[in-house]
Order: sequence, then C-alpha cells, then structure tokens
Amino acid sequence: MPDNNDYNRWWIAVAGILMQVALGAVYAWSVFRVPLAKQFHWSISQITLTFTIAIMVVGFASFFGGLWSKRVGPRVVAITGGVLYGGGLILASFSSIGLWWLYLSYGVIGGTGLGFAYIVPIYVLVKWFPDRRGLMTGIAVGGFGFGALITAPLATHLIQTVGVLHTFAYLGIAFLLLTVATGFFMQNPPEGWAPAGWAPVQTQNVTGTVTSYTLGQALKTWQWWALWLLLFLNTSAGISIISQESPMFQEFAKTTAIVAAGMVGIVAIGNALGRVFWAWASDLLGRRATFVVMFLLQIGLFWFIPSLHTAGIVTLVSFIILMCYGGGFGTLPAFAADYFGPANIGSIYGLILTAWGFASAFGPLLIAHMRQATGNYTTGLHMIAGIMALSTILPLLIRPPAEAR
Repeated sequence: MPDNNDYNRWWIAVAGILMQVALGAVYAWSVFRVPLAKQFHWSISQITLTFTIAIMVVGFASFFGGLWSKRVGPRVVAITGGVLYGGGLILASFSSIGLWWLYLSYGVIGGTGLGFAYIVPIYVLVKWFPDRRGLMTGIAVGGFGFGALITAPLATHLIQTVGVLHTFAYLGIAFLLLTVATGFFMQNPPEGWAPAGWAPVQTQNVTGTVTSYTLGQALKTWQWWALWLLLFLNTSAGISIISQESPMFQEFAKTTAIVAAGMVGIVAIGNALGRVFWAWASDLLGRRATFVVMFLLQIGLFWFIPSLHTAGIVTLVSFIILMCYGGGFGTLPAFAADYFGPANIGSIYGLILTAWGFASAFGPLLIAHMRQATGNYTTGLHMIAGIMALSTILPLLIRPPAEAR
C-alpha cells in the first residue's frame, strides 16, 4: 500500500516554499531606500539600519522559534510568525510618526515574525526528507530567494502609484494572509516514521554513539562555532549587495529606478537558484568543498564589479554573487544535520542563524558607511573581496565532530 505520509510530505514542501516566498520579500528592501530618503530626508545609513535590525532580529527569533516549536509544534510557531511579519509591515505604513517607528515595526516586529516563520519549513523538511536532505532544504530556502523577484517590481510599481507607506500596508496584508494559510500545513512527521527504503545513519557525539546531538552538546564542539562563522562570512558578503542593490545598480549602470528594480528581481533568481544549486552540489561535492568554491568565486566578483558599467554584465555578476549568498543558506542546514543529526536541528541551526543577524549588521553597514565616506562603492566592495580571500581557509580546516574526537 502507498504511504500517505510520503504523499503528504510533498504538500508540506509546497506550503513551505510558498511561505518562504512571502518571507523573502525582505530582500527587496533596497527598492524602499530612495523613496524613503526623498520623502523623509533620512540618510543612507539610517534607512539601511532598518534592514539591519530586521535581519539581526531574524537570527535570534529563528533560534527561539526552533526552541518554542519543540513545545507547541511547528504550526503554532509558523502562524504566529506570519501574523507578526505581516502585522509589522502594516504598522510600517505609519512610519510618518518617525524613523524609530520604522525600526520598531518593520525591523523588530516584522523581523521577529520573519524569524519565527523562516526556521519552521527548514527543520520540518529536514525531518520529512532525510533521504533528500541537501536538495530539499535548498528548495525550501530557495523560495525565500524568489521573494525579491516578485516583490521588487511589485513594490516599485506600488510606490509610484500609491506611495511608499501605503505600499507597506498592501504588502503586509498580502503576506499575512499567505504566511498564515501556509503555516497550517506545517507539522512534524509521526514519531519513528521514515521514507520507504531509507535507514538513519548514526552520528557520534561527546557522550557516545547516538542519533543526534542536543543543543548543549553541539555548543561544546568547535565545529558548531565553525559553522556559525562560515554562515557569518558568506552572508556578510552577499547581504552587503542586497542592502544596496537598487541604488548600486543605478550608480554602476546609470539606469532608472524601474530598470534597477527589474535587475533586483533578476538577481533575486540567483539568490533562489543558488540555494537549490549549491545544496544539490554539496550532496555531490561535499559541504566543505562547496564553501571553498563559493568563497573563491566571490573574491574575483567583488573585486571587479565596481569597474563594470553595462547593465547586463552588472546583473550577471550580481546574479552569481547572490547564488553564492543563497548557497550558504541552502547548504548549512544539511551541513549542521550531517554533523549533529536531525532531531534537534531546529534549535541547533536556529542558533547558527544568529550569524545571519550579525552579518546583517556588519556587511550592509560596512558598505553603507564606505559609500557615504568615499562617495562610491569601490573601497567597500574591495574590502569584502579581501574578507572572502581569508574566509577560504575555514572550510578547509573543518572536520566532523566524531573525527575531531
């Protein structure tokens, strides 16, 4: 007889991808930067800080969402996250109150909801698809990358039609409905269930041979901290581009805001595709080799992009950078599950995601500060190329915890 659970897990995967598409709208933030600056006369750094706060909060909220879900289940966490995320955007439409209100609504409230909802499809699909761990986590977070593809041109059109604040409200309502609806599908597999023909691989931890590490056991290994640093370094690079995409494209390629928004959408495909492609590649090449290749690519891309002035070439280079950026999120959940087992991956990988938050403070603020200080993006981008060169050493050193013992 066919296994209904095997059938149902594909519907859960579809719901998880759609939820991630809605959440990934945060990556279209750069289209709001110029309109907000023109309307309220806020500086580049002030507006970029909104995005930084949101992503910083996401990292910590993902960790607490992973812990909370062990008590109440993934559905409650996902729905709560959807309400907070959509509600935060709706509240951001009242940001004429002041910049602090934008930080609170979009950054803190929206970021909390985003973090709660983001972690759920990842650890749910890790449990439902142990036989396709790298590929399915890549597909799940790939939806997050596609969010900007849809939102960037849509938000740009709405901004020009109804204004930037009303755009927050319309998007907030749409995303609230979508995330809550898909959140109802989020559930763990039955206890002891496994796909037909698949058997779990035992992992060794500090207490002996067991299936999975607890969060406390994982934190006692240097490998957990190495994975955290891997995500921080890779994310710092790509997110610096994401935070400035639209104005950066306008400056490099001398395009209009409409054309730049289209470029943002195309580049978002790279973010999404990279999450799937590099996750799939990591199943073949290994997680360590995948990160080495991504870091090596980014050294040259970040170094040469300031000298490019053709819209098509700038888009292509940014596309590949965002593929590498997305690749980190596509590969790390499987990397962590390989090393620490799947049972507690919600809290273990959730805490690793705090690296995403710290990277959002480092990368975007670095590029924004250098742009404001020098009048161009060149110095900041070259600094990131240097960071990528140093980062290449880390994946060459990391080894599984059992091997380390």
